[in-house]
Amino acid sequence: MTDIAASPPARPPRAVRPLRVAGAALQLAALGVVGPVVFTILGVLLGVGIGLVPVIGIGLLLLLGFVYGLFALAFLEYARVDGLYDLSLPAVRPRTSGRPGFGGFLRTIWAQFTDPLMWRGVASAAVATVLGFIVLAAASILVSGIAVAFSPLYADGADAVRLERTPFDIPVSLGVPLGLLAVLLSAAAIVGVALLHGVIARAILVPSREGALAEQARTSSAQRAGAVRAADLERTRIERDLHDGVQPRLVSVGMTLGLAQQKIDSDPDAAKTLLAEAHTSTKAAITELRQLARGIHTSVLDDRGLDAALSALAARSHVPVALDVRIDERCSKTAETAAYFVIAEALTNAAKHSRASECRVVVRQREGGILWARVEDNGIGGARIVPGGGLDGIANRVLGAGGEFRLDSPVGGPTALEVSIPCAS
Repeated sequence: MTDIAASPPARPPRAVRPLRVAGAALQLAALGVVGPVVFTILGVLLGVGIGLVPVIGIGLLLLLGFVYGLFALAFLEYARVDGLYDLSLPAVRPRTSGRPGFGGFLRTIWAQFTDPLMWRGVASAAVATVLGFIVLAAASILVSGIAVAFSPLYADGADAVRLERTPFDIPVSLGVPLGLLAVLLSAAAIVGVALLHGVIARAILVPSREGALAEQARTSSAQRAGAVRAADLERTRIERDLHDGVQPRLVSVGMTLGLAQQKIDSDPDAAKTLLAEAHTSTKAAITELRQLARGIHTSVLDDRGLDAALSALAARSHVPVALDVRIDERCSKTAETAAYFVIAEALTNAAKHSRASECRVVVRQREGGILWARVEDNGIGGARIVPGGGLDGIANRVLGAGGEFRLDSPVGGPTALEVSIPCAS
């Protein structure tokens, strides 16, 4: 158990706070300049996109840019606030429906548009832009206040000087005290707005306990559904392989042995030929059973780890494989199994369907306890996730392990399959 004195402080040190306030003020000032431009562009994309919806393609393309422009803005806002206040905010990731085809694409766009995390980020950016206007105005008054404080030195012959951003004319004789007062008030306003930004950003972006529990429940439900779906697909695959492969071969062996039994007295030579044929078929059936068992459970993976299991897998591949595995320590059995079968299915597809001449497999253990794997081939591409297919099974297996699955396979190739799985899953 970690000692209490060694645990990190709940609040940042006092020496850091002024720097954080100054950083917030500078960021707000920058957003006061950049924010209106960004929101104007988004507004134009929305308005013109809606207006051009009757024009096939153009309006929808602009609306697509609007949706993912919002996503980019939210992503940057989360990164900005998290980097400034170190809040460990949830990651903003592109949403996906997980369904193929144009219908799945439309569902993905809708899921992204209705993503509550994205809209929280957009709301935070909008509030920060408004606060940025205030910071810029206060900064202008601060600079003007400094000029007013020094007005007795340069305002020869003038009775009064104007304080910028205000309707007030300050008498030169009162320039020093009133200028200093303006500097102090504007500086206090800047600090106050920076502190207010921290409070508002936390209120908008930090998930509530109820929201966090709801998100955990949603994630758990998705993982459970993915695990159930993967198990169903795996059972269906095993039944199909047994029914279409091993079972007919064993039936053929039984029939061949029956014919040999009938001919063993009348035609010994023919019986020997049939027995040899049955022996060959039996060895082939044993090989198929071994391959089927290897597809259900890989003992090398349990005994020697993912690196050794992938080396054996690459050695058996019909397509030459360049394997690059760098793993510092073992992950959980669930994570390693999911990564192994993802790579196995990708290599199988490369050999059967993509006409690839070479594959590259890269596996890394990234920061945060993430097992990351990427499989690339130089085939013809066009791979799609079809319900009930092999890619559907491994996608659900990855989802059941709490990971993410991404497939990029344009027609003409190449195909790239990438997964990220928590090591502790």
